[in-house]
Amino acid sequence: MASSFKTVELSDVPFESQGLRFLTIKTPSLQGRGDICLYVPKVEKGINNLPIYILLHGVYGSAWIWALKGGAHKAAEKLITSKTIEPAIIAMPSDGLWGDGSAYFSHHSKNFDNWIVNDVVTAVKENIPEAKKSTSTCIGGLSMGGYGALSLGAKFPEKFKAVSGHSSITKLEQMALFVEEPLEAYTNNTSLPNVIDCIKLNKSNLPKLRFDCGVKDELIEPNRLLNKQLNDLNIAHEYEEFDGGHEWPYWITHVEKTLKFFNKYK
Repeated sequence: MASSFKTVELSDVPFESQGLRFLTIKTPSLQGRGDICLYVPKVEKGINNLPIYILLHGVYGSAWIWALKGGAHKAAEKLITSKTIEPAIIAMPSDGLWGDGSAYFSHHSKNFDNWIVNDVVTAVKENIPEAKKSTSTCIGGLSMGGYGALSLGAKFPEKFKAVSGHSSITKLEQMALFVEEPLEAYTNNTSLPNVIDCIKLNKSNLPKLRFDCGVKDELIEPNRLLNKQLNDLNIAHEYEEFDGGHEWPYWITHVEKTLKFFNKYK
């Protein structure tokens, strides 16, 4: 089968470890190359319909960070081995590597949203045999990645079974807390800058939705507000608060909740 992409580079099994694979494709969405780190569990030969769980990183990060700083593949492996969740592929793409963070929507002539929603899934299905006939995709993320997961899940509800956010940015203006680029670089290119606006757009057709935040996180009040807004709109969702701040120990601890949630609704 012909590839959907001009060029594809996939890591070779003899040099891989911990179930991680690395995939780089060239896509018009990014006007260049995009990276995807993958965790592919060991399953019986011939299985080709594993669900794809996308995890989006936050500002400053890239495709490797959920695995090599957050141990997401280890969390998945533990849950699969214990039969807490069924086998699934964990896809951890870069955000397109614009500035300190692209925020996962189209701007500056690059379609960062299409890269995640369409290209990543297509690349995984075309290059990973265990996902060739996958029919189930879920999306989650942390901080800016939480913003991406919540907004993309709401804007493209037909693409995802479930959505999960950790310590999520809920309004695009909150990017200013983290990035060097001026806020105008983002806000001049979108009419839906807030998660709640995206959710309202398809409020009758949303994927299953959950999000959480640490009580010591600088984004706790925005997350509480989003929870209230969803309650006021009678939109079904799960919201939880835990001890912790905007930091890797929090995300390492709670990524299992995302994986279990996805497994429930895949």
